[in-house]
Parts: sequence; C-alpha cells; structure tokens
Amino acid sequence: MPDEPKAHRMQLPGEVVIGSGVVHQLGEVVQRVVPSRRVILITNKDLMSVVGNDAVTALEQAQYDVEVIYIKKATDEEVDKSCEQLRKQSAGVVVAVGGGSVIDTAKLCSTKEGQPFVSVPTSAAHDGISSPRASIKKDGTSVSVEGQSPIAIVADTRVVTQAPFRFTAAGCGDLISKITAVRDWKLAHTLGYEYYGEYAASMSLMGSQIIIENAATIKPGNEQSVRMVLEALIASGIAMGIAGSSRPASGSEHKFSHALDRIAPNPALHGEQCGVGTIMMGYLHAINWEEIRDALATVGAPTTAKELGMKDEHIIEALKIAHTINPNRYTILGEKGLTEKAAKRLARITGVIK
Repeated sequence: MPDEPKAHRMQLPGEVVIGSGVVHQLGEVVQRVVPSRRVILITNKDLMSVVGNDAVTALEQAQYDVEVIYIKKATDEEVDKSCEQLRKQSAGVVVAVGGGSVIDTAKLCSTKEGQPFVSVPTSAAHDGISSPRASIKKDGTSVSVEGQSPIAIVADTRVVTQAPFRFTAAGCGDLISKITAVRDWKLAHTLGYEYYGEYAASMSLMGSQIIIENAATIKPGNEQSVRMVLEALIASGIAMGIAGSSRPASGSEHKFSHALDRIAPNPALHGEQCGVGTIMMGYLHAINWEEIRDALATVGAPTTAKELGMKDEHIIEALKIAHTINPNRYTILGEKGLTEKAAKRLARITGVIK
C-alpha cells in the first residue's frame, strides 16, 4: 500500500451564491471577497446581451472600474492576451462570465498573474465551474492543466436555464462519469500507486447518484433541475479541490473522451463523450452499466456513437489509445490498454456501436 501523503493543498471557493437572478448580486459578492476596485471581465460577445451587460452593471453599481475582454476559445494566445490586459489595467480580480472556454481562460490568466477570479457560469456543461483544473488548446489538442479554484461563484439559474439544454444534459454526463472515475482512483490506490481520499470520493459520487435518481425530472426549461445539476457540478469541482487533484472526477472515461478529442474530426461536448465512456468503463468495472446508460438516455444525453456524431472506428480507436492519455494515472484500462478485438467487443456489448 502507498504511504499516505504528508500534505496536499486544498483549494476551495470562498463563497458560492446560486439562484434565480443572482447575477445582479455580483458586485456585492466581489466586494465581500476582493478589496481591489478594478476588474477584468472575460466573456464572449454573444453573451453580452444575455448576461454580460447585467454583470457589468452590477459591478459598476458597486463602484468597480470594469474592462471587458472578449475571447472565442481557451487557447494559450487568449490566456496571454487576457494576462496582458490584466497587467495593463492593474486589475486585482478577474471575473469570468461564460461557459467552459471563458472560465478556463480566466482561471489560467488569474493563476499566472497571481490574482483571484470569480466564476459566473452561463451553462451547466461540466465541473470546471468550480474546479482548480482547466482545459486548454495546445497545438490543436485539448490538455488539462492546473489552475486555481475561483474565490467565488455566482451561478444564476435563470441564465443557465436559457442555455441550450444540450449543455445541461452534457453536465449530467460529466457528473455520472464520477462513478467510474472514483473506482479507477480506488483501484490505483489498492494496487499501491497513490493516495485515496474517502471524503473527496464520497462527495464526488454523491452528485452521480443524485443525477441517476432524479434523471426523469431533468427537463428543458426546468430551473429547479438546472439548480440541482449546478450544485452537483460545483460540489464535484470542490471534491477535486479537497483531493488536491482531479482524481475524484476523472478516470478512464475521461481518457476515452480526451482520446476522441484527438482523433475525431468533430468532437462532441466533453460531458457527452465522458458519459458514453462511463457506459463502457462501467462494464469493465463489472458494475451496473445499464443503469448508467438508461440515466443518460433519460436526460437526453448520447449513449451511442451515432448520437455522438461519431463513426464506429472513432470509438474503437479512442478505446485503443485511451490508456496513453496521462499514462501516469492508473485506471481499469491498465498499462497496455485494449486490443482492437477487445475494444470492438466492449463497444458492441454496451450498444455504443452496432
């Protein structure tokens, strides 16, 4: 058995405000957690009429000087551009108003410059809302890198409910994927590879169970179900902060998703791919993968290659190379991965391909 770590760093949000219309409280929240009076607000142009203008108004009413930066994707170039503006404006806090790309850019920019950031999500697609990890494009490939947790989260359920329901369904896929992520983590610990945190693992699994038990209630336009998904996603990010790594939330199913990102011409949403990966990794872990599949189908998330918009060969190839993604992280895929024959059998048994 591995020695327990002598210490690891926990990162947790200082304040979380969630509810309908809470974007109007953004200025008050920032006042409570950050003394600086200058703000860089990162968003994209499409979101200004939806929520960006409200966020700027709330900050200005709280006597903040606000500089707005528009980005398109989370890339090194966008991070560097945001860092340059942060330094130029002598801002003391970064506010991210948007989805994953916006939040990840703000997360990495603020980390590089040693400033706090506030997360204002506009969709419930994945747990990057609250986690200390960020996904960024490097040389055309998405990679997961260490950032920092937000100092505060302002999650407006009214705003998130207006986003396409596909994003919320993808968030459910990301949450359900914790079922196999935690099992991979425990397996690695049992084999002597690393520390395992029972509390962080239990917290992560709680979100998965809540989604499975309430899948039938998660519907488009239902603000209460959006709130439930948001709370579970925030808790998942906090579980990563407690563990000091993404282990409670990312395992073999995430390796499969990252492999698809590399080989598929048009990857699906992160949570959608992780959900399908969880069906197959659940089979390898000998757990109730049918329950996982049925819950995903109930919320309207993909369960097959066709629903992901993928060809069968993309699924097979991703399964074959998934073990090479972050190879230091041991999972049910082992060190050698799956043969083509085993990959085809797994995908067919679980109905992911025909």
